[in-house]
Amino acid sequence: MLTAALLTTALLFGGMVLFAGGFAAFLFSALPPDLAGRTIRRAFPVFYLFVLAASAVGVLLLIAVDPVAAGLMALIAATVLPTRQILMPAINQATDTGAKGRFKALHGLSVVITLAHIGVAGVVIVRLATGGAA
Repeated sequence: MLTAALLTTALLFGGMVLFAGGFAAFLFSALPPDLAGRTIRRAFPVFYLFVLAASAVGVLLLIAVDPVAAGLMALIAATVLPTRQILMPAINQATDTGAKGRFKALHGLSVVITLAHIGVAGVVIVRLATGGAA
């Protein structure tokens, strides 16, 4: 169970880092801005579902092994849902209406949330890898 939890959390961590730090940046450097924007808009809902699924599986795998780590993964799952369902549509609306200041603020919040998710997943990985499990 511990190995599966560690691998699931590592998948979550790596997937978030790759998407946020690699894929999104690559799109905007490789495609015209309008096409990159449309593509990323289609990709983000899938990204958030990945984060939700991986963190939820992590909770299930960790609950009996390390309740603290399970709680941290539950925190990711719980906060990604409003990010996907509320924040992402608000970002899209700000883009669509040309509200640049609002877009900047909302996008900044989404970046902070994603960085926090990556950090929390990293804490879980270190906790599991170093025997911090209860």
